[in-house]
Amino acid sequence: MPDFLSQEEIDALLKGEGSGEEQKGGIEGKETSNLDLILDFPLEVSVRLGESKQYYGSLLDLKLGKIIELDREVQEPVDIYANGKLIAKGEVVVLDEHFGVRITEILDKVERVKQLK
Repeated sequence: MPDFLSQEEIDALLKGEGSGEEQKGGIEGKETSNLDLILDFPLEVSVRLGESKQYYGSLLDLKLGKIIELDREVQEPVDIYANGKLIAKGEVVVLDEHFGVRITEILDKVERVKQLK
């Protein structure tokens, strides 16, 4: 399983971004910005279809084939998260034998940065 950066590590790497400061690093001493340092780190991307509130009793009564109704309509977009932070919305598609998500909306950069804090 890949190693993921903690939020504190991401914050530390991003600190000073936008100040025009660059530091030596990378292969052969190339100059890279702080952001360039994290571009190759893996992120956990997940998609949320919806949710349902259940009582403990109904969870104990779960059986194979039982359907749990979610709070979203079929035509509503799903939420796309990166490391637990909402970044976009999309629609579920089928690719061969796998599910995928077509991006239909990307959160504004300002909104995404606010979620990092």
